[in-house]
Amino acid sequence: MDAVKRVIVLMEHVAKNKGGTQDLKILTQCTLPLPGMGVVDRIITDLAGMDVTPQGLKVVEMAPGVICELLQAKTGVTLI
Repeated sequence: MDAVKRVIVLMEHVAKNKGGTQDLKILTQCTLPLPGMGVVDRIITDLAGMDVTPQGLKVVEMAPGVICELLQAKTGVTLI
């Protein structure tokens, strides 16, 4: 059996709460139990596609209408 070569996570960029507020989901440290650490290669959200690199998250593509300032404001880590 061949090993997985790449792991891609598809998710919403922020969590939407009942009161209309939003919680950041992409953070510097995970707050949930981890099935594996350091295994994700790319994160694709409704706002952008980002590669996970040793230097941090590198933005490779943004959704139409999304600007860098908005993306950074909705992300809990500094983007490259």
